[in-house]
Amino acid sequence: MLDANLKTQLQAYLERLTRPVHLIASLDDSAGSKEMLELLQDIEGLSPQVSLEVRRDDAERKPSFAITSPGQDINLRFAGLPMGHEFTSLVLALLQVGGHPSKAAADVIEQVKSLEGEFRFETYFSLSCQNCPDVVQALNLMAVLNPNIRHVAIDGALFQEEVEQRQVMSVPTIYLNGEVFAAGRMGLEEIVAKLDTGAEEREAGKIAKKAPFDVLVVGGGPAGAAAAIYAARKGIRTGVAAERFGGQVLDTMAIENFISVQHTEGPKLAAALEQHVREYEVDVMNLQRAQALVPAGADGLVEVKLANGASLKSKTVILSTGARWRQMNVPGEDQYRNKGVAYCPHCDGPLFKGKRVAVIGGGNSGVEAAIDLAGIVAHVTLFEFDSKLRADEVLQRKLRSLPNVTIITSAQTTEVLGDGQKVTGLVYKDRAGGDSHRVELEGIFVQIGLLPNTEWLKGTVELSPRGEIVVDDRGQTSVPGVFAAGDCTTVPYKQIVIAMGEGAKASLAAFDHLIRTSAPATAPAEEIGA
Repeated sequence: MLDANLKTQLQAYLERLTRPVHLIASLDDSAGSKEMLELLQDIEGLSPQVSLEVRRDDAERKPSFAITSPGQDINLRFAGLPMGHEFTSLVLALLQVGGHPSKAAADVIEQVKSLEGEFRFETYFSLSCQNCPDVVQALNLMAVLNPNIRHVAIDGALFQEEVEQRQVMSVPTIYLNGEVFAAGRMGLEEIVAKLDTGAEEREAGKIAKKAPFDVLVVGGGPAGAAAAIYAARKGIRTGVAAERFGGQVLDTMAIENFISVQHTEGPKLAAALEQHVREYEVDVMNLQRAQALVPAGADGLVEVKLANGASLKSKTVILSTGARWRQMNVPGEDQYRNKGVAYCPHCDGPLFKGKRVAVIGGGNSGVEAAIDLAGIVAHVTLFEFDSKLRADEVLQRKLRSLPNVTIITSAQTTEVLGDGQKVTGLVYKDRAGGDSHRVELEGIFVQIGLLPNTEWLKGTVELSPRGEIVVDDRGQTSVPGVFAAGDCTTVPYKQIVIAMGEGAKASLAAFDHLIRTSAPATAPAEEIGA
């Protein structure tokens, strides 16, 4: 199952185990069980600390396996082969069950340990989903830390009947005690905050006590990370308030145009960005959504109001709130989101194996999505609003060569249809003839571009007709002391490398503004880098 290279790497990791790890496999006579047994036998042979037990008559999902340790009350299980994106989840689970400490923040670990009640989590994932490992790894760690927490990670493609019965149509989907808890990417802090109802109020109290910053960055994507690093290197008091550190990069599958890095994946780059930022004295405030911007008053401080009721003040602010997937804004889209309407073909595509799906959008993203989905689903219909596709010619040629793809141009989607539980089709209007048509299908993947996250700034800073923050060649906005960078601005070409450059430029401009207007703010030593 594991090649020689993976075995060598895994063996090196398993040397870090400080207590025994016991694998309990629940198997039947299926091909999946045979593959799982081979994988677990490979792992057992790599460390004397690992033992394997096979059970065929228990009531657990088959094939599945638990990872536990003698004398420890740990309830952690994989139902499926954790390969692909989930191989890291397997390695971390082995290490953490085996006593190797987590790198999670100490206060978050204590929060998990203090949770009271019974929590039985089930996570549906797909091996091609780059969003799923964050959820699986977070819940696995929680199961290691707190005996009241149980977690099983379920490969939706392997347990198709279960997925159909529960009508799981997007991954990751999390169940808690038999009810849907959440869908989509969530990190450890987000999950804990949702379980610990007093966490938000406590965090708001901490934030309200923070001294003013010299530079406050709003947003934690590539632009925000670059801005924070450039500011911190100047030795000035720097803070980052981010709804989720990494931003849209977290939802990017493959990155092959980041200069000097031939290939990486979004979550890996996002983790590297956060790690780099935290090497400096930057106060990183994650899970914080900005709600309002108040220009500087008599005190010379710009105020950023947060959704939790707290406020942050700073001599300068850099807005780097990025963008999100644009929606069709048609009847039925909101109702059937995660019930057939999806935005990530890599994540959710495997759940539509053998079904009929649509892709909305004929640019590079839409055509790439249709090509990928064509290898999984029964049929793909691509709808493009324009009279022709806008994707690169090489992608169009590939798409047109596929036998199970239909391309419809001059098509305006007008409605998503469903039976109350899931998508059953869509209605589109022929823009050339004006006629309406109904297409029966089970899934709709929306790939029609990006929308800047700037609604909260309307009436405060100048925005373009598309909602982008208007900036000059130094990243300055219409509000003195407020700068902006990245995909939320009018700077053309929304690319990671461009966002990073713009973040650095905005940070340097903010520093220049500080020099020309005032001396850096001071704060108690314990506040800096809190």
